[in-house]
Amino acid sequence: MPALARRRPPPVDKLSTTRDNLRKLLLSWYDQNGREMPWRVRNGRADAYRVWLSEVMLQQTTVAAVGPYFSRFLERWPDVAALAAAPRDDLLGAWAGLGYYSRARNLHAAAQLLAANGLPQDEAGWRALPGVGAYTAAAIAAIALDQPANVVDGNVERVMARLYAVEAPLPQAKAELRERAGALVTAQRPGDWAQALMDLGATLCTPKAPKCDACPWRKACAAYAGGAPESYPRRAAKAERPQRYGVAYRIEREGALWLVRRPDAGLLGGMAALPTTEWRGKKWTRAEALQQAPAEAGWKKVGAVAHVFTHFALALDVYAADAEPSGEGWWGEANVLPTVFKKAAHTGRKG
Repeated sequence: MPALARRRPPPVDKLSTTRDNLRKLLLSWYDQNGREMPWRVRNGRADAYRVWLSEVMLQQTTVAAVGPYFSRFLERWPDVAALAAAPRDDLLGAWAGLGYYSRARNLHAAAQLLAANGLPQDEAGWRALPGVGAYTAAAIAAIALDQPANVVDGNVERVMARLYAVEAPLPQAKAELRERAGALVTAQRPGDWAQALMDLGATLCTPKAPKCDACPWRKACAAYAGGAPESYPRRAAKAERPQRYGVAYRIEREGALWLVRRPDAGLLGGMAALPTTEWRGKKWTRAEALQQAPAEAGWKKVGAVAHVFTHFALALDVYAADAEPSGEGWWGEANVLPTVFKKAAHTGRKG
């Protein structure tokens, strides 16, 4: 008996690959399945302040993580004038735990400009603000201003790479993927279109185990036709993430921690923190850690924490003592700290 012939993947439906049909299919799917979010408005223009705030928060952060922060920010600062008038330390404290803290500093700086000059009415105007990159400016233009804009994030790149089976690996493929996405943009429902593409990537065309059977573009998708959609987008080999080491010092009195302000320049700039050594490429010896301590005291190592940042991994030894702190600082609570220092504040405790 002859061996069974290998089944060929189904051909791409040429009719379904036309721009008008792709748009019709996706917008129809979005009208039925699009995610409900507090900053969204269907078939219309959303509030620019809400869109700007949400898009800044959503940079490198999941929708699930952003939701509670967005609600709390709106309660405290319901419009750009209120945000501009807020002390920067209040905003940084409210941002604690959300990560990528330069976003909070830029948000406050941009709010000053917006309160003084008004909200921009085009993509270029938003792009000129601190912390507003090409993607965020395009998203605001499309969603809040109802202007055709090419809104391309990681979700959209993945969708385009699969739809057209783009063989070039990321990041080299970015220009082609942006061009592919831009060819589908029109003046019709630009905000809904941008959000539909994002939702398709976030809910169906996911990095792993994409739900192709439910995808409105399945018949048009070249990666699906080829039988291996999960292999797109192609990726160049990643460099190994470097390891750094540091020491954090915990001084506690009546439930309060001694906190310092990190310099504006650099990682976690402007945020509250435990006193710490520099973060370097080799471990700190106990003798070195004691030399760098913020006060003379009976310092004891109580544990260590690990934390991964975008560009490096950090191992942080934690020393604690009943010390009399010196220099600039204040007594505060752990809930105002970035995640890495929250970990250090709680490590080694019993119960």
